[in-house]
Amino acid sequence: MPKNRLKIIHISSEVEPFSKSGGLASVAASLPKAQSVLGYDVAVITPLYEKLIDAKKDGLEPIGEEILEINGKKYPTSFYKGYLNDGVTPVFFVANRQFFGKRQNLYGAKKENARFFFFDLSVLTLLKKINHRPDILHCHDWHTGLVPYFLKGRFKDDKFWSRTSTIFTIHNLVYQFGHDWWTVSPKKRDNGRSSLPMLHQSSKIETINFAKRAILSADAINTVSETYREEIMTKDFGEELHRILKNREKTVFGVVNGIDYEEYNPLTDPGLHKNFDYKNPEAKKINKIWLQNFLKLKTDEELPVLCMTSRIVEQKGFELLLEILPSLLKLEIQIIIMGDGQKWIIESLKKIQKQFPKKIAIMPFDIKYETSLYAAADIFLLPSRFEPCGINQMIALRYGAIPIVRQIGGLADTVHNFNSEKQTGNGFTFREYSPIALVISIARALEIYKQKDVWNKLIVSGLQEANSWKIPAGKYIDLYKDTIRRKFLKSK
Repeated sequence: MPKNRLKIIHISSEVEPFSKSGGLASVAASLPKAQSVLGYDVAVITPLYEKLIDAKKDGLEPIGEEILEINGKKYPTSFYKGYLNDGVTPVFFVANRQFFGKRQNLYGAKKENARFFFFDLSVLTLLKKINHRPDILHCHDWHTGLVPYFLKGRFKDDKFWSRTSTIFTIHNLVYQFGHDWWTVSPKKRDNGRSSLPMLHQSSKIETINFAKRAILSADAINTVSETYREEIMTKDFGEELHRILKNREKTVFGVVNGIDYEEYNPLTDPGLHKNFDYKNPEAKKINKIWLQNFLKLKTDEELPVLCMTSRIVEQKGFELLLEILPSLLKLEIQIIIMGDGQKWIIESLKKIQKQFPKKIAIMPFDIKYETSLYAAADIFLLPSRFEPCGINQMIALRYGAIPIVRQIGGLADTVHNFNSEKQTGNGFTFREYSPIALVISIARALEIYKQKDVWNKLIVSGLQEANSWKIPAGKYIDLYKDTIRRKFLKSK
């Protein structure tokens, strides 16, 4: 085990502020920054999406070019260097026009596996080119899953990597490669151990299961919450990978995500109409009136406002919400939903909006207004069918919006059911995935909302919670050291 400070490389398909489709980009930026603060040598590697990232405007420095030869075909590749918005943590970019220069969206290509097959090989090429020998390659989600596989197989005898250990983080096991895993016929599903096909053999490449190969090859595996770690080793949540996860149980860990407390700070957030903190939580009402006016809802600071700011997909519990919304909106409440996602759900929500135009607002995701919703809302909804971790509920607490969530995955680890007798808990939870269970939790919250003293205590408690990256970042460092130690002992 090296005596000097750890050299850590995070690998991710998206990194805020350069590219983002969801929470992965936030984690891939916030965690490295937090580890840099702790004094470790940390950097990030990600693709350069030419339609979204302007190398010159973003101040990226060209650091070299390479012709990658894969299966006899040559791929011209460029490498760039920039920094996260802390100005300290380096970000390296892999640029190739064929794979990352043609699309406006981050994902959705027909040859999605081929894109990240190329990326994973490019990461290893880049690190060799700049002679950076990491102690830890921290691979985030399926897009990076072939990195552990390559190091365990193709490059196992390469001395350059002899000191490098790999961690594979499962952010959401539903996503295992570039296409829905369940659409591949059982006969064509990847066993995770056979030789990889040629990169140009698209029909075969596109069925390679990156996540499965990472789980079989990585020195350690972790999920983004302790509860989700337990869940994915069961048939109900394991997405057909529960058996191999169970076989590797001793090397599977759970670390709950955090949020960037500098980025999400209601006292300094420039996007809020009125800044506030736990010392003046009444300012939430000023933000509520502003948002009601902005969205052309009835203005009333006493009306309970419920919000959702998640991807509009079935996973997030919209099936339950759609069933109860017409009845729910007959109450004296307002609901604001921000997000992008499945067309049929959005269309169904908009039909309900036409019936209650002053009580419900539906808007596409807009980062400019995201925190304005949290700052204005009294209650935050996230009734997910499953949830590996989720950071929205933590952001909501940071802005004094009390969460109602299903007691599942990371939601169970971060939101604790309010006990009115003991005055404990920071939100409202339910276990059964059903409309009636959700209604009961909402009804409970609305009753407590009427008790202003109790509700204000909940708000102040949420505003003072510690869900920053400081503790999780340290837990990851401990996991890295333990992984290196185990690998070192195994090799002796």
